[in-house]
Amino acid sequence: MNLLELFLIAVSLSMDAFAVSICKGLSIRKISLQKALIVGLYFGIFQSVMPLLGYLLGRQFAGLITAYDHWITFVLLFVIGANMIRESRSGDDEEADASLSPRAMLPLAVATSIDALAVGVSFAFLKVRIVPAVTFIGVTTLILSMFGVKIGNVFGMRYKSRAELAGGVVLILIGLKILLEHTGILTF
Repeated sequence: MNLLELFLIAVSLSMDAFAVSICKGLSIRKISLQKALIVGLYFGIFQSVMPLLGYLLGRQFAGLITAYDHWITFVLLFVIGANMIRESRSGDDEEADASLSPRAMLPLAVATSIDALAVGVSFAFLKVRIVPAVTFIGVTTLILSMFGVKIGNVFGMRYKSRAELAGGVVLILIGLKILLEHTGILTF
């Protein structure tokens, strides 16, 4: 997996956290660097830990299913991407909550990083260098989440669904590329 693909995956995985950060930005009256950093750290840490856990789980089973790993990766990324696209079209606006307490942030961080767990499983099959990959994903999520807080405070919910839609499309395209490369149809 090259750096561009990893960047696209990192940005795509960050879209849920970005969308929730926009909601946080809507609810916080006075934005500060500290508040944006708190949101970014919650989401960035969980977006790093979950693919690592998925990778460790995937490594346990990789030897049993290497003949089908590209199909599994494609299906996982397709399902995650399709779910993000569906969520972008649902029209459900989450209620904004200004609290940055662990009680408020932990469930959000877990919920927005479940997709990253599945991507971590696919990383095991792709033999990705996991520490740099999860660090890159975490830092990308941290930065985008901090921007999301500011954007939410300034622009509101206008761009939430577009961010989720774009993230879903990118994940599906990356999954398709992996499938086509492993079947020999596509060579780069």
